[in-house]
Amino acid sequence: MADKIATLHLPGKEPVELPILSGTLGPDVIDVRKLGAQGYFTFDPGFMATGSCKSSITYIDGDQGVLLHRGYPIAQLATQASYLEVCYILLYGEAPTKAQYAEFERMVMRHTMVHEQIVYFFRGFRRDAHPMAIMCGVVGALSAFYHDALDINNEQHREICAFRLLSKMPTLAAMSYKYSVGQPFMHPRNGLSYAGNFLHMMFGVPTEEYKVNPIVERAMDRIFTLHADHEQNASTSTVRLAGSSGANPFACISAGIASLWGPAHGGANEACLKMLEEIGSVDRIPEFIEKAKDKNDPFRLMGFGHRVYKNHDPRAQVMRQTCHEVLEELQIKDPLLAVAMELERIALSDAYFIEKKLYPNVDFYSGIIMKAIGIPVSMFTVIFAMSRTIGWIAHWNEMLSDPDQKIGRPRQLYVGASEREFTPLEQR
Repeated sequence: MADKIATLHLPGKEPVELPILSGTLGPDVIDVRKLGAQGYFTFDPGFMATGSCKSSITYIDGDQGVLLHRGYPIAQLATQASYLEVCYILLYGEAPTKAQYAEFERMVMRHTMVHEQIVYFFRGFRRDAHPMAIMCGVVGALSAFYHDALDINNEQHREICAFRLLSKMPTLAAMSYKYSVGQPFMHPRNGLSYAGNFLHMMFGVPTEEYKVNPIVERAMDRIFTLHADHEQNASTSTVRLAGSSGANPFACISAGIASLWGPAHGGANEACLKMLEEIGSVDRIPEFIEKAKDKNDPFRLMGFGHRVYKNHDPRAQVMRQTCHEVLEELQIKDPLLAVAMELERIALSDAYFIEKKLYPNVDFYSGIIMKAIGIPVSMFTVIFAMSRTIGWIAHWNEMLSDPDQKIGRPRQLYVGASEREFTPLEQR
């Protein structure tokens, strides 16, 4: 709500009064929409100082290390709620009653199967296709199978699409893995939890019963929760931008998956494991620590610090505890995991890391957990996409519910040639 005014003095024009808007939390925002009528636009590459929308879903204060979903602190949600409960909160705004949660869980788990003809889509990919390439194509193609509820102006249709995406993403993710290793697809089992069902579809085979390890199941559920939403990041903004044109939700989520695929966004935990492979052994850690401290050395420690969180990543503490629980439970003797744990110990005690606030972040721990569970690196971003789908859906639905929302159309600062005459080819 505007309770303050900023006055802008433009060359050769009358002063322009711009409303200053205040949200529930966070810094005030200057409403610059009037500038267009004056022939001016703001220039903000990467939208680092631009609010693209109003949202009541997620709040981040990077300086203080705060992450809230609908007002609930992420640490409380990750340790006291299940992923599906967090999904309900993101989608509907409030924590569900026991009855509401039971019905929500029933609806999600009842729609986990996918149309049998979708199997033919998988057969069209090379056996060594990257799982993210498969996910981009197959999720977008869902609109060809589930086109009975694609009226985006109908709230009930939007809810049906939300359930379909939330229910079927784990199935498609597991199918993309099974296809890459040449194993038969596993049908979902509705009697399992959301995380347990995913593990069953990932690691189960038809020849024997797969027993879900409760420690691993809880770790998987927390990974889903801690990646459920993160405000207006690149992929969420992509989903909103695609959705602003009126595109169907499956196409919008496919666009989000494509954006997430980029190494600067969803590939951080993959980059972390590659770094651990480069270090190779515990005795080489001091050498790489010195390289990381050398400003002239291109080597970077991946999985430490965060672009948004300048204090600490509030998700990392929960993920650290979960990481140690999994490693203790599975008792895996992997040299890379030994490197990771020693690197963590140094980072939490070395004065350089403490001064620079280079604490291990959520990507550092989630990568280690998934490697310990047996999930290949190529699937890391797929799991991120599966987890983030509920955040994308919530933002897409919120955007379509906003009467002020318009089709996205950023402006530009043109620096090309001015108008000139074109010379026909035979005269050049």
